[in-house]
Amino acid sequence: MKTDIEIAQSCQMKPIMEIAAAAGIHEDYLEPYGKYKAKIDYNLLYQSPAENGKLILVTAINPTPAGEGKTTTTIGLADALTRLGKKTVMALREPSLGPVFGIKGGAAGGGWAQVVPMEDINLHFTGDFHAIGAANNLLAAMIDNHIFQGNELGIDPRKITWKRCVDMNDRQLRSVIDGLGGRVNGVPREDGYDITVASEIMAVLCLASNIADLKQRLARIVIGYTYGKPDEQKPVTAGDLHAEGAMAALLKDALKPNLVQSLEHTPAIVHGGPFANIAHGCNSVTATKMALKLGDYAVTEAGFGADLGAEKFLDIKCRMAGLKPDAVVIVATVRALKYNGGVAKADLNTPNVAALEKGLPNLMKHVQNIQEVFGLPCVVAINEFPTDTAEEVQLIADACAKRGVKSVLSQVWAKGGEGGLALAEEVIRLCDQPNNFRHAYELDGGIEDKLNAIVQKVYGGNRVVLTADAAKQVAQLEKLGYGNLPVCVAKTQYSLTDDQTKLGAPTDFDVTVRQVKLSAGAGFVVALTGAIMTMPGLPKVPAAVNIDVDESGKITGLF
Repeated sequence: MKTDIEIAQSCQMKPIMEIAAAAGIHEDYLEPYGKYKAKIDYNLLYQSPAENGKLILVTAINPTPAGEGKTTTTIGLADALTRLGKKTVMALREPSLGPVFGIKGGAAGGGWAQVVPMEDINLHFTGDFHAIGAANNLLAAMIDNHIFQGNELGIDPRKITWKRCVDMNDRQLRSVIDGLGGRVNGVPREDGYDITVASEIMAVLCLASNIADLKQRLARIVIGYTYGKPDEQKPVTAGDLHAEGAMAALLKDALKPNLVQSLEHTPAIVHGGPFANIAHGCNSVTATKMALKLGDYAVTEAGFGADLGAEKFLDIKCRMAGLKPDAVVIVATVRALKYNGGVAKADLNTPNVAALEKGLPNLMKHVQNIQEVFGLPCVVAINEFPTDTAEEVQLIADACAKRGVKSVLSQVWAKGGEGGLALAEEVIRLCDQPNNFRHAYELDGGIEDKLNAIVQKVYGGNRVVLTADAAKQVAQLEKLGYGNLPVCVAKTQYSLTDDQTKLGAPTDFDVTVRQVKLSAGAGFVVALTGAIMTMPGLPKVPAAVNIDVDESGKITGLF
Protein backbone atom coordinates (compact mmCIF):
# COMPACT_ATOMS: atom_id res chain seq x y z
CA MET A 1 0.00 0.00 0.00
CA LYS A 2 1.34 3.43 -0.94
CA THR A 3 1.87 6.05 1.74
CA ASP A 4 0.19 9.45 1.54
CA ILE A 5 3.39 11.10 0.36
CA GLU A 6 3.97 8.41 -2.29
CA ILE A 7 0.42 8.92 -3.59
CA ALA A 8 0.92 12.69 -3.66
CA GLN A 9 4.29 12.39 -5.41
CA SER A 10 2.80 10.06 -8.05
CA CYS A 11 0.07 12.60 -8.92
CA GLN A 12 0.20 14.43 -12.24
CA MET A 13 -0.58 17.98 -11.23
CA LYS A 14 -2.00 20.53 -13.65
CA PRO A 15 -0.31 23.93 -13.98
CA ILE A 16 -1.87 26.34 -11.51
CA MET A 17 -2.96 28.63 -14.35
CA GLU A 18 -5.25 25.84 -15.60
CA ILE A 19 -6.72 25.34 -12.13
CA ALA A 20 -7.31 29.09 -11.84
CA ALA A 21 -8.97 29.25 -15.24
CA ALA A 22 -11.30 26.36 -14.31
CA ALA A 23 -12.22 28.23 -11.12
CA GLY A 24 -12.95 31.41 -13.05
CA ILE A 25 -9.96 33.37 -11.72
CA HIS A 26 -8.62 35.78 -14.34
CA GLU A 27 -4.84 35.87 -14.58
CA ASP A 28 -4.90 39.54 -13.51
CA TYR A 29 -5.81 38.36 -10.01
CA LEU A 30 -3.19 35.60 -9.87
CA GLU A 31 0.39 35.70 -8.54
CA PRO A 32 2.10 32.34 -9.33
CA TYR A 33 4.52 30.87 -6.79
CA GLY A 34 6.16 28.38 -9.15
CA LYS A 35 4.15 26.07 -11.42
CA TYR A 36 1.66 24.57 -8.95
CA LYS A 37 0.67 27.20 -6.40
CA ALA A 38 -0.32 30.84 -6.52
CA LYS A 39 -1.71 33.69 -4.47
CA ILE A 40 -5.05 35.30 -5.32
CA ASP A 41 -5.58 39.05 -5.09
CA TYR A 42 -8.31 39.57 -2.49
CA ASN A 43 -9.75 42.40 -4.61
CA LEU A 44 -11.37 39.65 -6.67
CA LEU A 45 -13.98 39.47 -3.92
CA TYR A 46 -15.11 43.04 -4.43
CA GLN A 47 -14.83 43.16 -8.20
CA SER A 48 -16.50 39.88 -9.17
CA PRO A 49 -20.24 40.12 -10.03
CA ALA A 50 -20.79 36.40 -9.29
CA GLU A 51 -23.41 35.31 -6.76
CA ASN A 52 -22.33 33.32 -3.72
CA GLY A 53 -22.66 29.55 -3.81
CA LYS A 54 -23.73 27.15 -1.05
CA LEU A 55 -21.55 26.91 2.09
CA ILE A 56 -20.82 23.46 3.53
CA LEU A 57 -19.01 23.08 6.86
CA VAL A 58 -17.15 19.85 7.66
CA THR A 59 -16.62 19.11 11.35
CA ALA A 60 -16.20 15.97 13.47
CA ILE A 61 -16.57 14.17 16.76
CA ASN A 62 -13.91 14.78 19.41
CA PRO A 63 -10.56 13.65 18.01
CA THR A 64 -8.89 10.49 19.28
CA PRO A 65 -5.57 8.70 18.59
CA ALA A 66 -7.60 6.50 16.21
CA GLY A 67 -8.05 9.37 13.75
CA GLU A 68 -11.19 10.84 12.18
CA GLY A 69 -10.15 12.14 8.76
CA LYS A 70 -11.90 15.51 8.69
CA THR A 71 -9.59 17.13 6.12
CA THR A 72 -9.56 13.95 4.03
CA THR A 73 -13.37 13.96 4.04
CA THR A 74 -13.48 17.66 3.12
CA ILE A 75 -11.25 17.12 0.10
CA GLY A 76 -13.00 13.90 -0.97
CA LEU A 77 -16.41 15.60 -0.68
CA ALA A 78 -15.25 18.50 -2.87
CA ASP A 79 -13.93 16.05 -5.46
CA ALA A 80 -17.21 14.11 -5.35
CA LEU A 81 -19.27 17.27 -5.89
CA THR A 82 -17.06 18.07 -8.87
CA ARG A 83 -17.68 14.57 -10.27
CA LEU A 84 -21.41 15.26 -10.00
CA GLY A 85 -20.98 18.28 -12.25
CA LYS A 86 -21.09 20.91 -9.49
CA LYS A 87 -18.60 23.76 -9.70
CA THR A 88 -16.86 23.33 -6.36
CA VAL A 89 -14.07 25.14 -4.54
CA MET A 90 -12.76 24.12 -1.12
CA ALA A 91 -11.25 26.36 1.57
CA LEU A 92 -8.78 24.75 3.98
CA ARG A 93 -6.33 25.78 6.69
CA GLU A 94 -2.56 25.83 6.29
CA PRO A 95 -0.61 23.29 8.40
CA SER A 96 1.66 24.43 11.22
CA LEU A 97 5.24 23.13 11.31
CA GLY A 98 4.87 22.22 15.00
CA PRO A 99 2.41 19.33 14.46
CA VAL A 100 4.10 18.31 11.18
CA PHE A 101 7.32 17.56 13.08
CA GLY A 102 5.53 16.55 16.28
CA ILE A 103 2.81 13.93 16.56
CA LYS A 104 -0.14 15.01 14.39
CA GLY A 105 1.65 15.11 11.04
CA GLY A 106 0.60 17.17 8.05
CA ALA A 107 -2.79 18.58 7.17
CA ALA A 108 -3.17 18.04 3.44
CA GLY A 109 -5.62 15.13 3.62
CA GLY A 110 -4.74 11.49 3.02
CA GLY A 111 -4.88 8.60 0.60
CA TRP A 112 -6.58 9.57 -2.66
CA ALA A 113 -8.17 12.66 -1.08
CA GLN A 114 -5.28 15.10 -0.78
CA VAL A 115 -4.36 18.62 -1.81
CA VAL A 116 -1.06 19.03 -3.60
CA PRO A 117 1.82 19.84 -3.74
CA MET A 118 1.60 18.13 -0.35
CA GLU A 119 5.25 18.69 0.65
CA ASP A 120 5.09 22.42 -0.10
CA ILE A 121 1.79 22.87 1.74
CA ASN A 122 3.18 21.17 4.86
CA LEU A 123 6.63 22.83 4.72
CA HIS A 124 6.78 26.65 4.50
CA PHE A 125 4.21 26.85 1.63
CA THR A 126 4.20 30.51 0.46
CA GLY A 127 5.73 31.87 3.66
CA ASP A 128 2.50 33.07 5.31
CA PHE A 129 3.36 31.69 8.74
CA HIS A 130 6.83 33.21 8.64
CA ALA A 131 5.31 36.61 7.86
CA ILE A 132 2.88 36.22 10.77
CA GLY A 133 5.72 35.28 13.10
CA ALA A 134 7.80 38.22 11.90
CA ALA A 135 4.94 40.68 12.46
CA ASN A 136 4.27 39.22 15.92
CA ASN A 137 7.93 39.48 16.92
CA LEU A 138 8.34 42.95 15.44
CA LEU A 139 5.63 44.13 17.82
CA ALA A 140 7.38 42.35 20.72
CA ALA A 141 10.67 44.05 19.81
CA MET A 142 8.99 47.45 19.60
CA ILE A 143 7.42 46.97 23.06
CA ASP A 144 10.73 46.24 24.74
CA ASN A 145 12.54 48.92 22.76
CA HIS A 146 9.94 51.49 23.88
CA ILE A 147 10.58 50.55 27.51
CA PHE A 148 14.36 50.64 26.97
CA GLN A 149 14.19 54.07 25.32
CA GLY A 150 12.45 55.72 28.27
CA ASN A 151 8.96 54.21 28.39
CA GLU A 152 6.99 57.32 27.50
CA LEU A 153 3.72 55.36 27.57
CA GLY A 154 4.38 54.08 31.10
CA ILE A 155 4.11 50.38 30.18
CA ASP A 156 4.39 48.17 33.26
CA PRO A 157 6.82 45.34 32.29
CA ARG A 158 4.95 43.08 34.74
CA LYS A 159 1.70 43.71 32.87
CA ILE A 160 2.84 42.97 29.31
CA THR A 161 0.47 40.41 27.79
CA TRP A 162 2.10 40.15 24.36
CA LYS A 163 4.34 37.12 23.80
CA ARG A 164 6.87 36.25 21.15
CA CYS A 165 6.16 33.28 18.88
CA VAL A 166 7.77 30.56 16.79
CA ASP A 167 6.09 28.00 14.50
CA MET A 168 7.45 24.95 16.26
CA ASN A 169 6.50 22.84 19.27
CA ASP A 170 9.06 23.99 21.85
CA ARG A 171 8.02 23.66 25.49
CA GLN A 172 11.37 25.14 26.60
CA LEU A 173 10.16 28.55 25.46
CA ARG A 174 6.83 28.63 27.29
CA SER A 175 8.27 30.77 30.09
CA VAL A 176 11.56 32.64 29.78
CA ILE A 177 13.41 35.58 31.33
CA ASP A 178 14.97 37.87 28.75
CA GLY A 179 16.81 41.19 28.63
CA LEU A 180 19.69 39.80 30.69
CA GLY A 181 23.36 40.80 30.35
CA GLY A 182 23.38 44.43 31.37
CA ARG A 183 21.55 47.61 30.38
CA VAL A 184 22.60 47.60 26.72
CA ASN A 185 20.74 44.29 26.27
CA GLY A 186 17.36 45.58 27.38
CA VAL A 187 15.23 45.55 30.51
CA PRO A 188 15.07 42.14 32.24
CA ARG A 189 11.55 40.73 32.53
CA GLU A 190 9.53 37.55 32.46
CA ASP A 191 8.43 36.64 28.97
CA GLY A 192 7.23 33.64 26.96
CA TYR A 193 6.50 32.21 23.54
CA ASP A 194 3.33 30.98 21.84
CA ILE A 195 3.29 28.79 18.77
CA THR A 196 2.67 31.00 15.74
CA VAL A 197 -0.82 29.62 15.09
CA ALA A 198 -1.86 30.80 18.57
CA SER A 199 -0.67 34.35 17.91
CA GLU A 200 -3.38 36.99 17.75
CA ILE A 201 -1.77 38.06 14.47
CA MET A 202 -2.94 34.76 12.99
CA ALA A 203 -6.50 35.44 14.12
CA VAL A 204 -6.32 39.02 12.84
CA LEU A 205 -5.09 37.86 9.42
CA CYS A 206 -7.84 35.24 9.21
CA LEU A 207 -10.59 37.72 10.09
CA ALA A 208 -9.36 40.79 8.16
CA SER A 209 -11.03 41.66 4.84
CA ASN A 210 -8.41 43.95 3.28
CA ILE A 211 -5.32 46.02 4.08
CA ALA A 212 -7.30 48.86 5.69
CA ASP A 213 -9.20 46.43 7.94
CA LEU A 214 -5.95 44.61 8.71
CA LYS A 215 -4.27 47.81 9.89
CA GLN A 216 -7.26 48.79 12.02
CA ARG A 217 -7.27 45.39 13.70
CA LEU A 218 -3.51 45.43 14.26
CA ALA A 219 -3.75 48.89 15.83
CA ARG A 220 -6.41 47.64 18.30
CA ILE A 221 -4.22 44.84 19.68
CA VAL A 222 -3.71 45.31 23.43
CA ILE A 223 -0.10 44.50 24.36
CA GLY A 224 -0.23 45.26 28.09
CA TYR A 225 -1.16 47.84 30.69
CA THR A 226 0.30 50.96 32.27
CA TYR A 227 1.64 51.38 35.77
CA GLY A 228 -0.87 52.17 38.50
CA LYS A 229 -3.41 50.69 40.84
CA PRO A 230 -5.75 48.10 39.25
CA ASP A 231 -8.48 50.68 38.65
CA GLU A 232 -5.96 53.15 37.21
CA GLN A 233 -4.21 50.85 34.71
CA LYS A 234 -4.90 51.65 31.08
CA PRO A 235 -4.52 49.29 28.11
CA VAL A 236 -1.67 49.99 25.72
CA THR A 237 -2.19 49.10 22.07
CA ALA A 238 -0.02 48.40 19.06
CA GLY A 239 -1.47 51.62 17.68
CA ASP A 240 -0.03 53.52 20.66
CA LEU A 241 3.39 52.19 19.57
CA HIS A 242 2.67 53.11 15.91
CA ALA A 243 3.48 49.53 14.95
CA GLU A 244 0.50 48.71 12.72
CA GLY A 245 1.92 50.10 9.49
CA ALA A 246 5.16 48.11 9.62
CA MET A 247 3.32 44.97 10.72
CA ALA A 248 0.88 45.32 7.83
CA ALA A 249 3.81 45.73 5.45
CA LEU A 250 5.12 42.35 6.58
CA LEU A 251 1.64 40.81 6.14
CA LYS A 252 0.56 42.34 2.82
CA ASP A 253 1.31 39.20 0.79
CA ALA A 254 0.26 36.79 3.54
CA LEU A 255 -3.20 38.41 3.43
CA LYS A 256 -3.71 36.97 -0.07
CA PRO A 257 -5.18 33.43 -0.13
CA ASN A 258 -3.23 30.56 -1.70
CA LEU A 259 -4.54 28.48 -4.61
CA VAL A 260 -3.60 24.80 -5.04
CA GLN A 261 -5.47 21.70 -6.26
CA SER A 262 -6.62 18.26 -5.14
CA LEU A 263 -5.37 15.04 -6.69
CA GLU A 264 -8.47 15.26 -8.90
CA HIS A 265 -7.74 18.91 -9.77
CA THR A 266 -10.54 20.50 -7.75
CA PRO A 267 -9.45 24.07 -6.83
CA ALA A 268 -8.42 24.45 -3.19
CA ILE A 269 -7.87 27.76 -1.40
CA VAL A 270 -5.54 27.12 1.54
CA HIS A 271 -5.10 30.09 3.85
CA GLY A 272 -4.53 30.67 7.58
CA GLY A 273 -4.25 28.01 10.22
CA PRO A 274 -5.25 28.84 13.81
CA PHE A 275 -5.61 25.81 16.12
CA ALA A 276 -9.19 25.23 17.25
CA ASN A 277 -8.21 24.19 20.78
CA ILE A 278 -6.28 27.40 21.51
CA ALA A 279 -7.61 29.80 18.86
CA HIS A 280 -10.69 30.12 16.64
CA GLY A 281 -9.68 27.23 14.38
CA CYS A 282 -10.88 28.32 10.92
CA ASN A 283 -9.26 29.32 7.65
CA SER A 284 -9.47 32.96 6.64
CA VAL A 285 -12.72 34.79 6.01
CA THR A 286 -11.24 35.89 2.69
CA ALA A 287 -10.58 32.28 1.63
CA THR A 288 -14.08 31.13 2.55
CA LYS A 289 -15.77 34.10 0.86
CA MET A 290 -13.61 33.61 -2.23
CA ALA A 291 -14.60 29.94 -2.42
CA LEU A 292 -18.25 31.03 -2.17
CA LYS A 293 -17.76 33.59 -4.93
CA LEU A 294 -15.99 31.15 -7.26
CA GLY A 295 -18.00 27.96 -6.71
CA ASP A 296 -21.62 26.84 -6.74
CA TYR A 297 -20.56 24.87 -3.65
CA ALA A 298 -17.88 25.94 -1.17
CA VAL A 299 -16.61 23.22 1.17
CA THR A 300 -14.69 24.31 4.26
CA GLU A 301 -13.66 22.80 7.60
CA ALA A 302 -13.20 23.85 11.20
CA GLY A 303 -10.56 22.34 13.48
CA PHE A 304 -10.93 19.44 15.92
CA GLY A 305 -14.40 18.43 17.16
CA ALA A 306 -17.64 20.32 16.66
CA ASP A 307 -17.48 21.55 20.27
CA LEU A 308 -14.37 23.59 19.34
CA GLY A 309 -13.91 24.37 15.65
CA ALA A 310 -17.55 24.29 14.59
CA GLU A 311 -18.73 26.29 17.62
CA LYS A 312 -16.14 28.98 16.91
CA PHE A 313 -16.85 28.92 13.17
CA LEU A 314 -20.55 29.45 13.86
CA ASP A 315 -20.35 31.81 16.84
CA ILE A 316 -17.28 33.87 15.90
CA LYS A 317 -16.41 33.63 12.20
CA CYS A 318 -19.96 33.49 10.81
CA ARG A 319 -21.08 36.28 13.12
CA MET A 320 -18.20 38.58 12.11
CA ALA A 321 -18.28 37.77 8.40
CA GLY A 322 -22.03 37.50 7.89
CA LEU A 323 -21.78 33.87 6.76
CA LYS A 324 -24.59 31.31 6.93
CA PRO A 325 -23.82 27.62 6.34
CA ASP A 326 -26.25 25.64 4.20
CA ALA A 327 -25.24 22.19 5.49
CA VAL A 328 -22.89 20.54 7.99
CA VAL A 329 -20.98 17.25 7.68
CA ILE A 330 -20.02 15.53 10.95
CA VAL A 331 -17.16 13.05 10.44
CA ALA A 332 -16.90 9.95 12.64
CA THR A 333 -15.14 6.60 12.50
CA VAL A 334 -16.03 3.25 13.99
CA ARG A 335 -12.57 3.12 15.56
CA ALA A 336 -12.82 6.53 17.21
CA LEU A 337 -16.26 5.78 18.63
CA LYS A 338 -14.99 2.49 20.08
CA TYR A 339 -12.15 4.48 21.67
CA ASN A 340 -14.77 6.76 23.22
CA GLY A 341 -16.40 3.57 24.48
CA GLY A 342 -13.29 2.62 26.44
CA VAL A 343 -11.34 0.41 24.00
CA ALA A 344 -7.55 0.80 24.06
CA LYS A 345 -5.91 2.01 20.84
CA ALA A 346 -4.17 -1.34 20.34
CA ASP A 347 -7.52 -3.17 20.30
CA LEU A 348 -9.50 -0.91 17.99
CA ASN A 349 -9.21 -3.24 14.99
CA THR A 350 -11.17 -5.93 16.83
CA PRO A 351 -14.97 -5.84 16.26
CA ASN A 352 -16.68 -4.64 19.42
CA VAL A 353 -20.32 -3.62 19.06
CA ALA A 354 -20.76 -3.12 22.81
CA ALA A 355 -17.91 -0.58 23.00
CA LEU A 356 -19.17 1.16 19.87
CA GLU A 357 -22.61 1.52 21.40
CA LYS A 358 -21.04 2.94 24.55
CA GLY A 359 -19.08 5.52 22.51
CA LEU A 360 -21.98 6.60 20.29
CA PRO A 361 -23.23 9.32 22.71
CA ASN A 362 -20.24 11.46 21.71
CA LEU A 363 -21.41 11.51 18.10
CA MET A 364 -25.03 12.01 19.12
CA LYS A 365 -24.12 15.06 21.22
CA HIS A 366 -22.42 16.72 18.28
CA VAL A 367 -25.40 15.91 16.04
CA GLN A 368 -27.75 17.39 18.65
CA ASN A 369 -25.64 20.55 18.84
CA ILE A 370 -25.66 21.15 15.10
CA GLN A 371 -29.38 20.42 14.78
CA GLU A 372 -30.81 21.97 17.95
CA VAL A 373 -28.30 24.54 19.22
CA PHE A 374 -27.33 25.96 15.82
CA GLY A 375 -30.42 24.99 13.81
CA LEU A 376 -28.54 23.53 10.83
CA PRO A 377 -29.18 20.41 8.69
CA CYS A 378 -26.41 17.82 8.91
CA VAL A 379 -25.21 14.42 7.71
CA VAL A 380 -22.86 11.99 9.45
CA ALA A 381 -19.96 10.78 7.29
CA ILE A 382 -18.62 7.44 8.50
CA ASN A 383 -15.00 7.53 7.37
CA GLU A 384 -14.36 3.90 6.42
CA PHE A 385 -11.47 1.81 7.74
CA PRO A 386 -10.72 -1.72 6.44
CA THR A 387 -11.39 -3.22 9.88
CA ASP A 388 -14.96 -1.86 10.11
CA THR A 389 -17.69 -4.49 10.09
CA ALA A 390 -21.12 -4.20 8.50
CA GLU A 391 -22.73 -4.67 11.92
CA GLU A 392 -20.75 -1.77 13.39
CA VAL A 393 -21.57 0.55 10.48
CA GLN A 394 -25.24 -0.38 10.72
CA LEU A 395 -25.29 0.39 14.45
CA ILE A 396 -24.15 3.96 13.71
CA ALA A 397 -26.71 4.29 10.92
CA ASP A 398 -29.53 3.14 13.20
CA ALA A 399 -28.50 5.53 15.98
CA CYS A 400 -28.36 8.42 13.51
CA ALA A 401 -31.76 7.55 12.07
CA LYS A 402 -33.30 7.77 15.55
CA ARG A 403 -32.03 11.37 15.74
CA GLY A 404 -33.40 12.17 12.30
CA VAL A 405 -30.03 12.43 10.59
CA LYS A 406 -28.71 10.31 7.74
CA SER A 407 -25.33 8.57 7.91
CA VAL A 408 -23.30 7.87 4.79
CA LEU A 409 -20.28 5.59 4.38
CA SER A 410 -17.36 7.66 3.09
CA GLN A 411 -14.63 5.84 1.14
CA VAL A 412 -12.71 8.87 -0.08
CA TRP A 413 -9.36 7.79 1.40
CA ALA A 414 -9.33 4.66 -0.76
CA LYS A 415 -11.30 5.88 -3.78
CA GLY A 416 -11.05 9.67 -3.87
CA GLY A 417 -14.10 11.53 -5.15
CA GLU A 418 -15.73 8.32 -6.34
CA GLY A 419 -15.87 7.14 -2.74
CA GLY A 420 -17.74 10.28 -1.69
CA LEU A 421 -20.55 10.37 -4.24
CA ALA A 422 -23.24 9.23 -1.79
CA LEU A 423 -22.07 11.85 0.72
CA ALA A 424 -22.09 14.54 -1.95
CA GLU A 425 -25.64 13.66 -3.02
CA GLU A 426 -26.88 13.95 0.56
CA VAL A 427 -25.07 17.27 1.01
CA ILE A 428 -26.72 18.64 -2.14
CA ARG A 429 -30.11 17.57 -0.77
CA LEU A 430 -29.42 19.19 2.62
CA CYS A 431 -28.40 22.47 1.02
CA ASP A 432 -31.98 22.83 -0.20
CA GLN A 433 -33.53 22.06 3.21
CA PRO A 434 -34.96 24.67 5.62
CA ASN A 435 -32.25 26.41 7.58
CA ASN A 436 -32.82 28.03 10.96
CA PHE A 437 -29.22 29.03 11.69
CA ARG A 438 -28.66 30.76 15.02
CA HIS A 439 -25.80 31.33 17.44
CA ALA A 440 -25.31 29.60 20.78
CA TYR A 441 -25.32 32.95 22.58
CA GLU A 442 -26.03 36.63 21.99
CA LEU A 443 -23.43 39.35 22.46
CA ASP A 444 -25.36 41.50 24.91
CA GLY A 445 -24.64 39.29 27.94
CA GLY A 446 -21.51 39.42 30.07
CA ILE A 447 -18.43 37.25 29.46
CA GLU A 448 -19.45 34.73 32.13
CA ASP A 449 -22.98 34.52 30.66
CA LYS A 450 -21.57 33.61 27.25
CA LEU A 451 -19.21 31.05 28.75
CA ASN A 452 -22.11 29.45 30.62
CA ALA A 453 -24.13 29.27 27.41
CA ILE A 454 -21.32 27.38 25.67
CA VAL A 455 -20.73 25.02 28.61
CA GLN A 456 -24.42 24.23 29.05
CA LYS A 457 -25.63 24.15 25.45
CA VAL A 458 -22.60 22.89 23.53
CA TYR A 459 -20.60 20.84 26.06
CA GLY A 460 -23.56 19.56 28.09
CA GLY A 461 -22.11 20.66 31.43
CA ASN A 462 -23.47 22.51 34.45
CA ARG A 463 -21.65 25.84 34.49
CA VAL A 464 -18.38 27.66 34.10
CA VAL A 465 -16.26 28.23 37.22
CA LEU A 466 -13.92 31.24 37.17
CA THR A 467 -10.79 31.11 39.29
CA ALA A 468 -10.09 34.20 41.39
CA ASP A 469 -7.61 35.48 38.79
CA ALA A 470 -10.03 34.83 35.94
CA ALA A 471 -12.84 36.62 37.76
CA LYS A 472 -10.62 39.70 38.19
CA GLN A 473 -9.67 39.60 34.52
CA VAL A 474 -13.33 39.36 33.46
CA ALA A 475 -14.23 42.31 35.69
CA GLN A 476 -11.39 44.40 34.25
CA LEU A 477 -12.26 43.58 30.63
CA GLU A 478 -15.93 44.37 31.15
CA LYS A 479 -15.02 47.65 32.84
CA LEU A 480 -12.88 48.54 29.82
CA GLY A 481 -15.85 47.91 27.51
CA TYR A 482 -14.91 44.51 26.09
CA GLY A 483 -17.75 42.53 27.66
CA ASN A 484 -19.81 42.48 24.46
CA LEU A 485 -17.24 40.54 22.42
CA PRO A 486 -17.65 36.87 21.41
CA VAL A 487 -15.73 34.35 23.53
CA CYS A 488 -13.15 31.89 22.23
CA VAL A 489 -12.76 28.94 24.61
CA ALA A 490 -9.33 27.29 24.72
CA LYS A 491 -9.73 23.76 26.03
CA THR A 492 -8.69 20.18 25.37
CA GLN A 493 -9.90 18.84 22.05
CA TYR A 494 -10.21 15.28 23.35
CA SER A 495 -13.25 15.78 25.55
CA LEU A 496 -16.44 17.80 25.75
CA THR A 497 -15.18 18.78 29.21
CA ASP A 498 -11.92 20.48 30.25
CA ASP A 499 -10.54 17.06 31.31
CA GLN A 500 -9.14 15.08 28.38
CA THR A 501 -9.70 11.75 30.17
CA LYS A 502 -13.50 12.14 30.19
CA LEU A 503 -14.55 10.59 26.90
CA GLY A 504 -17.97 9.99 25.38
CA ALA A 505 -20.64 12.51 26.39
CA PRO A 506 -20.18 13.26 30.09
CA THR A 507 -22.82 15.07 32.14
CA ASP A 508 -22.87 16.82 35.53
CA PHE A 509 -19.52 18.60 35.17
CA ASP A 510 -18.17 22.13 35.52
CA VAL A 511 -15.59 23.80 33.29
CA THR A 512 -12.91 25.81 35.10
CA VAL A 513 -11.52 28.93 33.44
CA ARG A 514 -8.13 29.84 34.88
CA GLN A 515 -7.30 32.83 32.67
CA VAL A 516 -9.19 35.27 30.47
CA LYS A 517 -7.28 37.39 28.01
CA LEU A 518 -8.23 39.93 25.40
CA SER A 519 -7.72 39.63 21.63
CA ALA A 520 -9.01 43.08 20.77
CA GLY A 521 -7.57 43.05 17.26
CA ALA A 522 -9.21 39.75 16.43
CA GLY A 523 -12.37 40.92 18.17
CA PHE A 524 -12.90 38.28 20.84
CA VAL A 525 -12.06 37.30 24.40
CA VAL A 526 -10.07 34.09 24.99
CA ALA A 527 -10.90 31.89 28.00
CA LEU A 528 -8.21 29.33 28.88
CA THR A 529 -9.51 26.23 30.64
CA GLY A 530 -7.94 23.22 32.30
CA ALA A 531 -4.32 22.56 31.44
CA ILE A 532 -4.48 23.89 27.87
CA MET A 533 -1.25 25.54 26.67
CA THR A 534 -0.55 27.94 23.81
CA MET A 535 2.88 26.39 23.18
CA PRO A 536 2.76 22.60 22.63
CA GLY A 537 5.69 20.28 23.22
CA LEU A 538 7.16 17.48 21.13
CA PRO A 539 6.31 13.83 21.91
CA LYS A 540 8.91 11.29 23.07
CA VAL A 541 9.49 10.22 19.47
CA PRO A 542 8.71 13.23 17.24
CA ALA A 543 7.65 12.71 13.63
CA ALA A 544 10.77 14.70 12.75
CA VAL A 545 13.03 11.71 13.42
CA ASN A 546 11.46 9.85 10.48
CA ILE A 547 11.54 12.72 7.97
CA ASP A 548 14.39 12.88 5.47
CA VAL A 549 15.29 14.16 2.02
CA ASP A 550 17.59 12.48 -0.52
CA GLU A 551 20.09 14.01 -2.95
CA SER A 552 17.42 14.39 -5.63
CA GLY A 553 15.25 16.43 -3.23
CA LYS A 554 12.67 13.66 -2.68
CA ILE A 555 11.17 13.87 0.83
CA THR A 556 10.28 10.76 2.81
CA GLY A 557 8.52 10.25 6.14
CA LEU A 558 6.15 13.22 5.76
CA PHE A 559 2.52 12.27 6.32
